Amino acid sequence: MKAKMKIAIVGAGAMGSLFACFLYRAGHEAWLLDKDRERVEAIRHGGLTLEDTEGTHLLRISRVAGTAGDIGPVDLVIVFVKSYDTEEALGSALCLLHDATVILTLQNGLNNLETIAAVTGRDRLLGGTTAHGATLLGHGRVRHAGSGETVIGAFRDSASGETGAIAALFNRAGIKTTVTGDVHSTLWRKLIINAAINPLTALTRLPNGELIEHAGLADIQAQIVKEACAVAKARGLGINTGDTLAMVRNVCRGTASNKSSMLHDIMSGRRTEIDYISGALVSAGAACHIPTPYNDIATRLVKALELRRFS
Repeated sequence: MKAKMKIAIVGAGAMGSLFACFLYRAGHEAWLLDKDRERVEAIRHGGLTLEDTEGTHLLRISRVAGTAGDIGPVDLVIVFVKSYDTEEALGSALCLLHDATVILTLQNGLNNLETIAAVTGRDRLLGGTTAHGATLLGHGRVRHAGSGETVIGAFRDSASGETGAIAALFNRAGIKTTVTGDVHSTLWRKLIINAAINPLTALTRLPNGELIEHAGLADIQAQIVKEACAVAKARGLGINTGDTLAMVRNVCRGTASNKSSMLHDIMSGRRTEIDYISGALVSAGAACHIPTPYNDIATRLVKALELRRFS
């Protein structure tokens, strides 16, 4: 793996912009790819502004494009678009790939790895999660809201040799990263955390921490986790309900003042990823005959809010 790499980050939202800042500072040729022309022009002419605990920093990042053809083949593609944009985004970015290109998705939601594999036909495919928090303050302006561990793993065994190299690259760039041999369980744990927090914040307009301060909401959250863990167990994943609920509660405490991305989407009138989080759990439950009424209700209610916002 090269010491300095050409990297394309697909999606210049909060997380994509944050990772671009990390990788740019580490000396990599980091490109941002985004379909929003206004955002592309703002970054091209003004760079990226990063706010963190040390202050406000202007990074003169001008490598940003609206089409993949303006970037050309790269060594690493990192996918940060919303789950419902995955197929279209990767389909229009195939010219980024050469024989040795590695693709890594750090998106929310379920089945992004399968979608990317179907579109690209790639075996050099990694998935993972990141606990970094980021808030997009405007085009080209991002706040680093909190640090956390990034975990990555291979989608198929044929890509297992790539994970260590990408983890090392991230660690050198200041992105604390570990490797897992079971990326599917890692993605399911993140899915359950999102399902237990994001819809409830979107429906109540409460920040994450307040969900566990109300007995009724805490009980609903526990039922969501119980259902999801039952589905995971039916799929052969060793995910324990008690440990997972404790993890969810710890995330609520650790991000107490944060508003989830789903709440931001509802407040801004944008489509949410509910179909790829709670909705994906409902579909997976139906496939293995596990009832998921709490996740089903959460899905239906958030989708009703979407209709109201978009009307």
